[in-house]
Amino acid sequence: METVWLYLDQALDFMRRGYANVNAVQGLLIALVATYLLHDYRRILAISLGATLVHLAVDLMLPVLADNAAFSLPDIFARWYWEYALSLFVGFVIVISIFFLIKRVLLRR
Repeated sequence: METVWLYLDQALDFMRRGYANVNAVQGLLIALVATYLLHDYRRILAISLGATLVHLAVDLMLPVLADNAAFSLPDIFARWYWEYALSLFVGFVIVISIFFLIKRVLLRR
């Protein structure tokens, strides 16, 4: 039973990290636009994947555009990069779901 709690704790920690990664100005703006584009909740995974890709692209291009830094590709072979991307995806699923629920309640017809 202890191993079940260990895995559950790891899963909850992963969701917390994803939520924390999205819970910034950049992530929240992307989530708001994604929620606006989401008309049917069955498309939540596709919209969240798109929001994740946009977030990763903005992470890549923001230093180049804002600080005139040199363009460099991320280390896509590193485990931390894919964990970060997956945690962003999970965070976007959570945040967009919350925003979609608020959208449905406020715009009930």
